[in-house]
Amino acid sequence: MARQIEEDILRSLRRISRAIDVHSRKLVNDLGLTGPQLVVLRTIARVGPLTPSAVAREVSLSQATVTGIIDRLSGRQLVTRERSERDRRLVAVRVTKAGQTLVDSAPSPLQDRFVERLAALPPPEQEQIRGALDQIVTMMGSEDVPAAPVLSTSSAAQSAEEAKDMLAAGETDVSVLAEILPDLDIARPDSKE
Repeated sequence: MARQIEEDILRSLRRISRAIDVHSRKLVNDLGLTGPQLVVLRTIARVGPLTPSAVAREVSLSQATVTGIIDRLSGRQLVTRERSERDRRLVAVRVTKAGQTLVDSAPSPLQDRFVERLAALPPPEQEQIRGALDQIVTMMGSEDVPAAPVLSTSSAAQSAEEAKDMLAAGETDVSVLAEILPDLDIARPDSKE
């Protein structure tokens, strides 16, 4: 009986991980955007022109990660950066027409569906889920693993762009990225280069 419960729990964890991975790959294939890139783009489109630090606060990611994402979105001409007329030190990020078109046609991020469904549950059930997940994190010894509250794939399954964003922000342990390092334009930490 205990072995069956263990297998059921592990199967559920794999399903969660797989759902995140499948959705992230679909976004990359269909839109050419990672999950975090879509979340940032949708946030800027929804809230209006924002500074990169305000975007970071809105999406609960580090400013370094958001800056990398904005660089990629800007490179694809989905957002623009504009200096403030009042204070030239401030830069606001705006969605372009192409960016708005992409947002309008994009599927809902997996995170949005999850948040909506979680909010629909009574508060005691929300607390039960949080408690159970906290227990799982503790049981896996993962309390010190940094994680932003944005659904994203595991490091090994991420696209190279998403991994670069996270690595640049120091949010992912380099050793965890070992499987995708060959695809990135960086040297391994243990290399002599």
